[in-house]
Amino acid sequence: MSHSNALPWTLESLDFNRIDVARVRHNEDLFFLLCSSSFVESGSDLYTQNLIDHFADDQELQTWLRHYWEHEELQHGRALTAYVRCVWPEFDWDRGFNAFWNEYGAVCTAEQLEPCRGLELAARCVVETGTASLYRALHEITDEPVLKQLTNHIKSDEVRHYKHFYQHYRLYREREGFGRYKVFRAILRRVKEIKGEDSDIALRHVFNQCYPQHLGNETEFRRISDRAQGLLRRHIPAGMTVKMLLKPLNLPSSLQNMLEKPLARMSGKLFLH
Repeated sequence: MSHSNALPWTLESLDFNRIDVARVRHNEDLFFLLCSSSFVESGSDLYTQNLIDHFADDQELQTWLRHYWEHEELQHGRALTAYVRCVWPEFDWDRGFNAFWNEYGAVCTAEQLEPCRGLELAARCVVETGTASLYRALHEITDEPVLKQLTNHIKSDEVRHYKHFYQHYRLYREREGFGRYKVFRAILRRVKEIKGEDSDIALRHVFNQCYPQHLGNETEFRRISDRAQGLLRRHIPAGMTVKMLLKPLNLPSSLQNMLEKPLARMSGKLFLH
């Protein structure tokens, strides 16, 4: 598997001075989605290190994680953060991120990873499915040109990351010989984890920073976060999400076709509350 040293795009290729602020500034739901995403992406170095340690003697995968994947994920964080700072300069991003990191850093541990390496790669495919779907949805939601360009860049990166993890997953599946049931269980565990923890922590710390007067008010937090996630759910690319999610199961085509339509109808609920 060959690698290219150059990033597919750079922060410098985005002209933040061209942002049409009036098109996005009023949209609080979009702000919550972008800012929470910037928090998670900016913490990529921690979960990259967890994965590098998990694949201790797989030099090829470790090299890709350390020199390619981590750099691209952190660039996503920098770009999203720069965008948020440009459009909503009054938001104290650093304070919000530090509070998020204190909580997220404590739960983002190696213990969360699947003990079986191949199953962890299946779980990584789930994560990349979620992020590719997220940025594709954000791309559809906005008509602001710079954000449209940025979300398209990130979506393309996440699809490419998915393909890379999937290639390695296939190698480990042959090597470790686990069955489809174990893969299904690993996929389900990671979907639940994403729904219940990662996005929730990030959204909560954006909320806490925006509404300190409602700190600890679960009803008000749910009202704001459900509204933002409702916007996202309406734009989730159903077909793409389901195909990517089912692929590691290596189902017979007849069964795959039978499952795709009903799952596509509920795709908005797969990664969201």
